[in-house]
Amino acid sequence: MGPSVLFPLLHGLSSPLRIVTPTLGRCLLRQLHPPSCTRTPSFPGLNSQHIRGMCVESTLNHIKELSPPEQRLLNKLYEGLISGQRASLAESITLVETQHPRKKELAQVLLQRVLAHRKEQEKQNGGKPLAFRVGLSGPPGAGKSTFIEVVGKMLTGQGHKVSVLAVDPSSCTTGGSLMGDKTRMTELSRDMSAFIRPSPTSGTLGGVTRTTNEAIVLCEGGGYDIVLVETVGVGQSEFAVADMVDMFVLLIPPAGGDELQGIKRGIIEKADLVVVTKADGDLLVPARRIQAEYTSALKLLRKKSKSWNPKVVRVSSQTGEGVAELWGKMEAFRSATLSSGDFQDRRRAQHKVWMWSLIQENVLRHFQEHPAVRGELPQLEDRVTRGAISPGLAADLLLKAFTSSSSSSSSQ
Repeated sequence: MGPSVLFPLLHGLSSPLRIVTPTLGRCLLRQLHPPSCTRTPSFPGLNSQHIRGMCVESTLNHIKELSPPEQRLLNKLYEGLISGQRASLAESITLVETQHPRKKELAQVLLQRVLAHRKEQEKQNGGKPLAFRVGLSGPPGAGKSTFIEVVGKMLTGQGHKVSVLAVDPSSCTTGGSLMGDKTRMTELSRDMSAFIRPSPTSGTLGGVTRTTNEAIVLCEGGGYDIVLVETVGVGQSEFAVADMVDMFVLLIPPAGGDELQGIKRGIIEKADLVVVTKADGDLLVPARRIQAEYTSALKLLRKKSKSWNPKVVRVSSQTGEGVAELWGKMEAFRSATLSSGDFQDRRRAQHKVWMWSLIQENVLRHFQEHPAVRGELPQLEDRVTRGAISPGLAADLLLKAFTSSSSSSSSQ
């Protein structure tokens, strides 16, 4: 990233940087030229030394602009979080989920501190990630919550710290989560080595990506070495969650009918492990048949990794049969991908996916809030609904209004 790229972004803190927030933009400028430097910034003199560590340090410098109560709040949350206090973790996740502009800035400061702390821990661990992120998905009725409780209790019994983030659809009335998974995991929710948190989607897939990904970072900062991310249903949110975990597990109930048609092929292709649940009693024979069908189906799909072939296992949450074998498969996946480098490569690729997802979300919000767009939008929406113009033409007109206004303001 050279001066030619940075200068248009920093020039006058114009529209692109306002996506991040003006205050963080000022922090970026201060990182390039510290407060002791009183001269006007000279971007042609920018070199790689200015860029190195800019993201973390510039945001950490933001603490200097905080009020004393804000500093005390962030210090309390950070110290409580890294010392393993569940109350501090819950309060920190609430902070990153907020839509309040100032609190979003505070959340980013906290996240950068946690990321720096985690990076230092990983360096001491030979550069290997400390936590294992597992995404769990499946159709309604697959027994996901019961399965998570059984697996979670087994893991905490082995000395692991387990956090469960349940990505739930949001209530249109309150904006909160609908499913209430915490109330369905009674034993695990009482376990002091476990942490369960619903993560409402807030009506957008971008909401899933931002809040869930940042909650994962906070859970890892709190010392949780196993992070389970559960989603409800089989739809687009599963693709978002699959791009933020190390291993994606698909849970399938042994139901009747044409099972393979009931699940999107794309979800199956994302799966590193397929688990047939409720494999006990009268459902044991159907579970074996489903296992055989999925084993055959996975052989026809293109491999995602050179170091791992997706497996299909049967488990019973009621009897506990197959649960230990399942965890053995998951550990084998982790070991194989860590050894081959696929584990680290996936995480690096996911960082890029998250970045672009958040850019798209923020650019869209910035576009919608632009004065030129807001002035034209009601009239164009009305004309589209009446069929007077096509949606494509309306979109072109709005984009033209946006770009024309942005160009004129940047030239001033």
